[in-house]
Amino acid sequence: MPARPIPARPIPVLALALALVCQPALVAAGPGERDVTLGGGALAGTLAQPDRPARGAVLLLHGFTGTRDEAASAPVPRGLLGHTADRLAEAGWTSLRIDFRGSGESLRDLTFAETTIEGQVGDALAASAWLAERTDGPLVLLGFSQGGMVAALAAGRSEGIDAVVLWNAVADPQATYGALFPPGTLARMAAAPGGAVAPVPGTDLSLGRDFFAGLAALDPPGALAAFDGPLLVAQGQSDGVVAPASAQAFLAAHEGRELFVPVEAGHALGIGAGAGALDALIDATLAFLPAGIP
Repeated sequence: MPARPIPARPIPVLALALALVCQPALVAAGPGERDVTLGGGALAGTLAQPDRPARGAVLLLHGFTGTRDEAASAPVPRGLLGHTADRLAEAGWTSLRIDFRGSGESLRDLTFAETTIEGQVGDALAASAWLAERTDGPLVLLGFSQGGMVAALAAGRSEGIDAVVLWNAVADPQATYGALFPPGTLARMAAAPGGAVAPVPGTDLSLGRDFFAGLAALDPPGALAAFDGPLLVAQGQSDGVVAPASAQAFLAAHEGRELFVPVEAGHALGIGAGAGALDALIDATLAFLPAGIP
C-alpha cells in the first residue's frame, strides 16, 4: 500500500559525509538514555527508554562507515538515528542503537578493515536477542542504508522479529558498492590475497578482502522473503547512493503486510536542510508499527 510522498525542501546533492559514506558527530546521551555493552563487551550501544511502560522495542542499525547515532547536521544535531531514538521514546518505544563491531566504540574485537556484512548480521542478531531478553512487546528491526540490508538479512534468519523497517536500504550490494569504489575494485579485492585492503573513497578508512569476497553471495531481498511479518520500506526518490528500484525489490520479495513510503529527499533523508522529511518518515513508521502494549 503506497503512502503519500514525504517532502523535503530541495537542496543540492549532499556531500558523501551526509550520504552513504558519513562521519557522524559524537553526541552526548539524551534524557532516558544510557550507554551499554553487550556481546561480552564486544558491542557498544545506547539504550533509550520511554518514561512509561514501553510499547515494544526497536533495534536501530547504522549505515556504511557510520556509527550508532548516524550522520548529524545543524538541524539534526543528535544524528539521524539519535533523533529517531528520541522520537521513539516520546512515542513510548524502547530502542537500542549499536555500533557494529569495527565501527564507533565497538573496536575491541575488530578494526573497520575487518568488517564484513555477515559479521554485522551476527551483531544484529546478538543485539536483537539481548534486547528481547530485557523488554516486552513487539521487537522491530529498523535499518538505514547498509543497516537496512543487514536488517533484511537478519530478519530472514530469526523467528523473534515482529516487524522490519527499511530506510534507503541496499538491495543490490554489487551495484551499490560497485558505484562507490573505483571500477574493478570489487572483483580485484574479492580475488586478492588475505591482508589486502582498499581505501574507502572520501574517508580515511580501508576495507579488507573479506568484505568484498562476501558481497557476491548476498541476496538481501531473497533473505527477506523468509520473513512474513509487517514490512515498511522507505526510499528517497532522489537517492544518489541506493537506487530507488531497491525498494521495489524488497517489496516484491516479501509476502505479508507491507507499506511503501516514498520520501522526496536524497540518501540522508534531507537532514542537511532540516528535520521535516525525517520526522514525517518517523511519523509514518510509528503509525505502521505493531500495536504493542497499550
